[in-house]
Amino acid sequence: MSKKPAYSKKSGPLKGRAVVPGDKSISHRSIMFGGLAEGETIISGLLEGEDVLSTAEAMRQLGARIEKCDDGLWRCYGVGAQGLSESEAIIDMGNSGTSIRLLMGVVAGYAMSTFFVGDASLSKRPMGRVITPLQEMGATFIARDKGRIPMAVKGNASLKGINYTLPVASAQVKSAILLAGLNATGKTQVTEPAPCRDHTENMLRHFGANIDVSRDSEGLRVISIEGGQSLQGCAVDVPSDPSSAAFPIVAAVLSADSEVHVYGVCYNETRNGIYKTLIEMGADIEILRSYDQGGETVVDICAKGGKQLHGIDVPAERVPSMIDEFPILAVAACCAKGVTKMTGLEELRVKESDRLGIMAAGLTAAGANLEEGADSLTIHGDGRPLKGGVQIETHHDHRIAMSFLILGLTTDAPMRIDDASPIQTSFPNFVSLMRDIGAIIEADDVAPTGEKTLRFAEDL
Repeated sequence: MSKKPAYSKKSGPLKGRAVVPGDKSISHRSIMFGGLAEGETIISGLLEGEDVLSTAEAMRQLGARIEKCDDGLWRCYGVGAQGLSESEAIIDMGNSGTSIRLLMGVVAGYAMSTFFVGDASLSKRPMGRVITPLQEMGATFIARDKGRIPMAVKGNASLKGINYTLPVASAQVKSAILLAGLNATGKTQVTEPAPCRDHTENMLRHFGANIDVSRDSEGLRVISIEGGQSLQGCAVDVPSDPSSAAFPIVAAVLSADSEVHVYGVCYNETRNGIYKTLIEMGADIEILRSYDQGGETVVDICAKGGKQLHGIDVPAERVPSMIDEFPILAVAACCAKGVTKMTGLEELRVKESDRLGIMAAGLTAAGANLEEGADSLTIHGDGRPLKGGVQIETHHDHRIAMSFLILGLTTDAPMRIDDASPIQTSFPNFVSLMRDIGAIIEADDVAPTGEKTLRFAEDL
């Protein structure tokens, strides 16, 4: 696929309503659980990004009937308990880490072999933390070093339930174990060392599963599920993605006289860390309305520009609730006055790219004063715009691409990225949405003469 360069430059006030796509985590699960359930599941608000479409195609290859209808709704006609069938072809997961990690748990409980591949970025990401507990349950894996794909999964129809404490808080690992536990004998129990996204628990309940959440003697969260349960088809209304909403909201906060409204945003306590942090930094963000939607807290948000942000120490315990938002938070911190310190960021090293290293290098080149640690980023802001004027290599990472385009709306000189196409994985209408509220973001095939192009591959 050819690259699609783009640039952004300082814009006037941003105004209007930002219609943000559906939550990616919930979209993945609604398709996956709908394909596993008995009967029909009707989904509205589904994120139609490349990652979610990879999940839909994978479930089709495994026997589920999934289709988008003329009315814009998605319908899943599930296979029911133990109804999946062996795929006749290799399953290509594209760039989606969520898809492959959750599906590893799904197929682990079937007496069949499943073969997974992905793009260059996904092929670098380690899967060992998922493989270890699933092997303990009885599945077999053949993969490259560190559990990287291509990978073969030989499932086992006689999986056994386990008690497993996550070494690192991870919603994807937890979810894979719980989904394997649906087809296991006995109880499967997962203990979290710190809170992480609980969409799987919420959605399993929504699909009729009996799942228990409690606290152990040390106060840690314990999730338990009995094997042999069947999911039931239902209606799912997917709220807007809080990670995607963060981009227009941060853009508005950083631009004087801006006022942007975003409606129906998922405000799950395990996902709203970015908004708590921005408010602590002095951002003018107001929660207009809060309500329940399918077991999730959903809110309407108004973000205004004009207030000077100030640096803070971001609590390390908040990291799991905003792990995907640190790239755009780093952009906000560069425009703040004072020191913003972020710690506990080791997980950023193994996302779609080394997000910590790439953001640090790119922001430094754009004029930021910062220190990068093994698991930390400290940014010294002076309250003034960065100079900008550089081109960033995005390394196939959608959040890197969007973060630097948002930065370019504030910098003295334009910011350019080498490839905007990865944005399709999570936020297909990002460019058009930002233009609609007043941002200047354009396609750009040639880097300007004399401006530096950053290439980080040699440093990773």
